[in-house]
Amino acid sequence: MPITVVPTHGDWQPRNWLIDDEWLRVIDFGRFAFRPPSTDLCRIAMKQWRENSALEAEFVAGYGDDPRDERIWPMELLREAIGTACWAFQVGDDEFEAHGHWLLTEAIARF
Repeated sequence: MPITVVPTHGDWQPRNWLIDDEWLRVIDFGRFAFRPPSTDLCRIAMKQWRENSALEAEFVAGYGDDPRDERIWPMELLREAIGTACWAFQVGDDEFEAHGHWLLTEAIARF
């Protein structure tokens, strides 16, 4: 099916957010690409929102409409998990690779 793509950051998570007075500044656009908007939520969904579930509702309220499509979201999480595990393996980061495998288990359970 057709999917709308928009400019996405690619590594949307708190380590790339800076607060300057009351302004949110975003850094590190090395993974910028045109993707479905919900792809930018994968990393925070699997980490920050799991650690504090109230953050999800607050984020979505500030974001506007929730861009996640129930049919596509599991595939996006699976893609993110595969990418995490493969990248960590390539660079020899065993701990992060284990995290990628955990993400894979979580993503596969959604199908």
